[in-house]
Amino acid sequence: MASARTLRWLVAARRQPSAWLLLVQLAGVVIYPAMEGAAAGQVAFGAFGIVVLMLALWVVNRSAASNLVAWGLAVPSVMLSVFSLLQRQPELLVHAHVLEGALYFYTAGALIAYMLHDHTVTRDELYAVGATFTLLAWGFAFAFTACQAWFPGSFLAAVSPDQPRTWTELLFLSFSVLSGVGLSDVIPVRSPARALVMLEAFAGVMYVAVVVSRLVGLTVPRLPPR
Repeated sequence: MASARTLRWLVAARRQPSAWLLLVQLAGVVIYPAMEGAAAGQVAFGAFGIVVLMLALWVVNRSAASNLVAWGLAVPSVMLSVFSLLQRQPELLVHAHVLEGALYFYTAGALIAYMLHDHTVTRDELYAVGATFTLLAWGFAFAFTACQAWFPGSFLAAVSPDQPRTWTELLFLSFSVLSGVGLSDVIPVRSPARALVMLEAFAGVMYVAVVVSRLVGLTVPRLPPR
């Protein structure tokens, strides 16, 4: 009896990869501050990133997107991350983040195409709404990281304004801009950083206007004509 229940649970879990991706990324919001303060935080951050990448590849595999493109972004990203940690060359980590951010954007595009493909809304597509939002937030946060490395002083903050912004701070900025809340003490001050922030603000508005509104329209029951 227990084995049959476990089998049903596993089958249900395999049908909803977007839910797992969303759950893991939301868990990352909670544990990222602890990673930054720990001695082995960089290693833990890299391992967690690999888990998210594998889930992103699983999501792409469920959509009509090309697995070749996804693997072509994921494999070099993991290799650069591992090599950067082993050889203690942090400059390589920036290139890994660029590839990882590109994979997140590609996966977000694949999920958007997946959600807009038909005229019915499944449970996995509802989870995909949240997963796509977090993928976009992560992707822009990695873009901010690369911008900060290539253009020092791109972002200022109320605390330690002369220091580079941490990953948590840039992810916080990304969530604030993408959601339209704007509640962030991190400020873009150089032109490349401001351009990225404007692109993310546009992406957030269009995501709500096009994707979320369409899915809400499909889920609301239509009244029969009088």
